[in-house]
Amino acid sequence: MVCRVVARGQPFDDAVERDAAIGETDWAAPLPGAVSSVFPAPSGPLALVSLGDPTHPRVVLVPGATGSKEDFALMLPLLAGAGYFVQAYDLAGNYESAEAGPPPGGRYDYELFVDDLVALLAAGTPAHLLGYSFAGIVAQLVTARRPELVRSLTLLTTPPDPGNSYRHVKRIGWLSPAIGPRAGAALMLWGIRSNLNKVGPSRLAFVRSRFALTRRSCIDDIVDLMKHAPDVAPAVRATGTRCLVATSEHDLWPVARYAALAERLGARIAVYRTGHSPCETTPHQLVRDMLRLFEETDAG
Repeated sequence: MVCRVVARGQPFDDAVERDAAIGETDWAAPLPGAVSSVFPAPSGPLALVSLGDPTHPRVVLVPGATGSKEDFALMLPLLAGAGYFVQAYDLAGNYESAEAGPPPGGRYDYELFVDDLVALLAAGTPAHLLGYSFAGIVAQLVTARRPELVRSLTLLTTPPDPGNSYRHVKRIGWLSPAIGPRAGAALMLWGIRSNLNKVGPSRLAFVRSRFALTRRSCIDDIVDLMKHAPDVAPAVRATGTRCLVATSEHDLWPVARYAALAERLGARIAVYRTGHSPCETTPHQLVRDMLRLFEETDAG
């Protein structure tokens, strides 16, 4: 394949053209050939979708807060077509995994999400792991604690800073210390429902429909967790796991913050010309870069 350089040093190839050609997508439609199941995780039943040959190398995709496995609907066929067995699931408390969660009176915490992901990874072969947004923090914790379960790690628009991860959000980050978890969650949900991301009608209808199942208490707790993000990058780097930091020019956090995270991880960074959700808007470019990471990992 011949690539040429366009503005800002971004590579131009057929992945860029294929992403530009993506039209309206029915996000609620079942994927052809995919198998839906329920995984018995420590926190409860998790809705899981799998695509590809189970004997092939494994990829696990984990969505963020208010998200679901359907966020990867455009990526699963690409990865399966490249020869991988791909799985994605809804986080505990979210969408079709809404019944999973802490015991009565408990809260959704990092240990709950980490234990669930460890159990899923341990139930199969070691996987190339992608954590999207909040789930990228969870994926780093799992990689640091159980590196034998993770072949490579991709962090997709994951909050790049430890501590109060909202403090460097563009334009409004300076307000974050004064906004509590419930108010922060309300602001996030309002932005999604109001379509501040300017998604298409099918996508907007689907993300709004998920709120009928997703537990509000879970979102409140996740917002609080993101205000107390652990500094796990040094431990991840110490495992020797190959990493990719994937973000966008118009994400919530500046590219410079992601560059700093990539440096701390010893990772490569990929920057796309989109917003917070490259899995939806630039899936061909994201998968292209993930496959390169997989090849480098397998080459040793």
